Amino acid sequence: MAAYLQWRRFVFFDREAVKEPPGPDGAGGKPFALPPGIAVCDSGRGSLVFGDIPRGGGRRRCRAPWPARGSIWFLPRSLQLSSFQAYKLRVTHLYQLKQHSILVSVGEDEEGINPLVKVWNLEKRDGGNPLCTRIFPAIPGNKPTVVSCLTVHENLNFMAIGFADGSVVLTKGDITRDRHSKTQILHEGSYPVTGLAFRQSGKTTHLFVVTTENIQSYMLSVKDYPHLELDTHGCGLRCSSLSDPSQDLQFIVAGNECVYLYQPDERGPCFAFEGQKLIVHWYRGYLVIVSKDRKTSPKSEFAGNEAQNSDKQVLNIYDLCNKFIAYSSIFDDIVDVLAEWGSLYVLTRDGKIHVLQEKDTQTKLEARKSMLFRKNLFEMAINLAKSHHLDSDGLSEIFRQYGDHLYNKGNHDGAIQQYIRTIGKLEPSYVIRKFLDAQRIHNLTAYLQTLHLQSLANADHTTLLLNCYTKLKDSSKLEEFIKTSESEVHFDVETAIKVLRQAGYYSHAVYLAEKHAHHEWYLKIQLEDIKNYQEALRYIGKLPFDQAESNMKRYGKILMHHVPNETTELLKILCTDYQPSGDNEGPGMLEGKKANSEEFIPVFANNSRELKAFLEHMTEVQADSPQGVYDTLLELRLQNWAHEQDEQIKEKLHNEALTLLKSGRFKTVFDKALVLCQMHNFKDGVLYLYEQGKLFQQIMHYHMQNEQYKKVIEVCELYGDQEACLWEQALGYFARKEEDCKEYIAAVLKHIENKNLMPPLLVVQTLAHNSTATLSVIKDYLVNKLQKQSRQIEQDEQRIQKYREETTRIRREIEELKASPKIFQKTKCSICTSALELPSVHFLCGHSFHQHCFESYSESDSECPTCMPENRKVMDMIRAQEQKRDLHDQFQHQLKCSNDGFSVVADYFGRGVFNKLTLITDLPSGKAAATIEAGLQRELLIHTKRST
Repeated sequence: MAAYLQWRRFVFFDREAVKEPPGPDGAGGKPFALPPGIAVCDSGRGSLVFGDIPRGGGRRRCRAPWPARGSIWFLPRSLQLSSFQAYKLRVTHLYQLKQHSILVSVGEDEEGINPLVKVWNLEKRDGGNPLCTRIFPAIPGNKPTVVSCLTVHENLNFMAIGFADGSVVLTKGDITRDRHSKTQILHEGSYPVTGLAFRQSGKTTHLFVVTTENIQSYMLSVKDYPHLELDTHGCGLRCSSLSDPSQDLQFIVAGNECVYLYQPDERGPCFAFEGQKLIVHWYRGYLVIVSKDRKTSPKSEFAGNEAQNSDKQVLNIYDLCNKFIAYSSIFDDIVDVLAEWGSLYVLTRDGKIHVLQEKDTQTKLEARKSMLFRKNLFEMAINLAKSHHLDSDGLSEIFRQYGDHLYNKGNHDGAIQQYIRTIGKLEPSYVIRKFLDAQRIHNLTAYLQTLHLQSLANADHTTLLLNCYTKLKDSSKLEEFIKTSESEVHFDVETAIKVLRQAGYYSHAVYLAEKHAHHEWYLKIQLEDIKNYQEALRYIGKLPFDQAESNMKRYGKILMHHVPNETTELLKILCTDYQPSGDNEGPGMLEGKKANSEEFIPVFANNSRELKAFLEHMTEVQADSPQGVYDTLLELRLQNWAHEQDEQIKEKLHNEALTLLKSGRFKTVFDKALVLCQMHNFKDGVLYLYEQGKLFQQIMHYHMQNEQYKKVIEVCELYGDQEACLWEQALGYFARKEEDCKEYIAAVLKHIENKNLMPPLLVVQTLAHNSTATLSVIKDYLVNKLQKQSRQIEQDEQRIQKYREETTRIRREIEELKASPKIFQKTKCSICTSALELPSVHFLCGHSFHQHCFESYSESDSECPTCMPENRKVMDMIRAQEQKRDLHDQFQHQLKCSNDGFSVVADYFGRGVFNKLTLITDLPSGKAAATIEAGLQRELLIHTKRST
């Protein structure tokens, strides 16, 4: 029970009398007043609703005569009254729905106890008045009794009427129509019903029923309407109300000693507000109570209605959440308190209306804070701010001032709790500076923890918090901080790893790095701080391909130095068909990938044995390994061969190196392989590469340097056909030798003679340098050479004589063609070999053709189809000779006039001028005459056409 005497009082409402609107003449400002004698009233839908204003009395607001008794009046915000007659005698109860334009009234049309319930649709009109959609008598059973209270559910499906005899009638269904609703007696008792209220929670509907002696709750959403008695005391008329959701829709019952709050199934808190209660309402989170100004009023059947109407009455507005009185004032004879247009309207018996306008939130808070802060009542200021939904900035400022107050008093624990509530609004450095003292480090730790939990910490805050943990030696808190789940990480992981590593908490740092996939930090700590190389290698083997590859490139040398065998095995896997070990799964995890093995060769520095094993493995399982792999493997094998002392092992290494050379993997890097073999004096490899590169002269020079005469002759025999100069070089080599090389010289000369490779004079000049080479060495060569030349001279003279005779004959035939007629005696076509028939075509060369054969096969009308190929060859030769003659003259002229003769020669070489021209000197037999006559055909061709 809360005693209100301890509650603080504030003036959060401004009181003002409602005044008349200005008239046409501008006059106005007089207090607005209703006629005295108002019986009932309600509000909603933008109007104040009054019932049963009697004739006469009071100041009039319109020129029309006062309506008859039983009228219902509407007062809108413009204060222009309107009315219609609802009953013939009086209106006793009104209920205006807040969400619908439906008004429910109870009144009488004739004398006696005969109340009628009427439902009005204010949006529809009937002869200028609201449409009455339903009328039914308000009688419980057959016994007439007085209606005491009325309530309607906002969904229009329930209406409850309470009576003075203790009965409650419930109408279920559409209350606006007779045919769609059902009326029944819900409650019967011995005490008058003083209050009713519907409570809707989800799909559950409750009805609170309060009498002068008890309080009950009915569940209307269940068949048979079960009920529960909540208390054994009640209240007077208009002394109950239903709160809003801010108070969980509790039913409020105001007794003379206390105010009680009820849930549908139990009684809630109570407040000791003394005094005889006359009116109770709930308004925007406030409890409005009108009570007698003195405590001596006797209790009547309906708990103090009109026995003391002349007494002063007190209107109090309570804030139950924050436990203070928002407003308190004395009025004369209050009729009711209505809520409309965002304000409270207090109607008094004299017809006046007073408006209570709530001050804006900022004004209330400023007024209250100024007082509460002076009295250090920060908790009350915080509650007030929350209840009025002050924004987070305003609340944060209150928390800051509260924290400063506690800090100045030395209550550091309490202060840090208030500062924690400012996180997100107050700059963290403001708080951190206050708690940097070593004695307050636990407070700073609590603040930084909360800062991280709200994901508002930066890297500096993380560093400071971890340093606090390490200073406090609080390993449990440290582990709790870093071992949160992935979704709850509220700090910069990389910063945390750095701080923990610096503080020597390697295991914690490694845990964070592994959990949050900071692979570089994990490996750095394992390798540089913990020196756990096996674990680092195992961790790399669990990583996805790209990360495993990059980390092996970064840390491979360190791992190779300490765990060479395991590192080599991992590299083999990484470069062949890598699949992460462990349980890691995800995109890119399942498919096999291969790294470039050449890129890992530097990892094996100073580990040649492991490097050789790695390279040999790669060449075996991956034939298309990069060229660098084969190059390095060749170099390793040559090194091992060069330094090996054991002959058997050396022979094995020799074979391995040579086999690798013959694998065909060094065609594109021929020079590199050759240099390697020369560096290590690998004779067989050098010769093999010379042979593969067609470097026959180098092979011969190699044997010459080693004075291997037989090998020189063998090279010339093997490759002399491909490169004839080898024999010339061999002759020059043996000629320079002062040793007796007659045997080898004779062999070389024999081959030179057979192939006619050198002029005899050049052979003699070459051998003249050798003092041991006598004339007998070349005697046979010279004799044979002279004999061949003699035979050639004889053949040339015979050919000259033949050409002279042939020329004489051709000239004689030309003269005959010029001086005498040509007789064509051919009887067959030269193309189809059939007998000639007219028309036919004859040529001076002696060939004859059918006309149709000639036209079908001839490319030109002026040339013989048979002789044309040979004639064209001759013409081409003539043109070539003429062109060559012209080019020769031009070349000689440019060469004489140019300053750079070499550039002229190079230009003509590029144009192919000096290319060898092949001339056909030996013509086929039988065609010599036809060839000679080719030049004359253009002039002597005769086309003969004979018609049959």
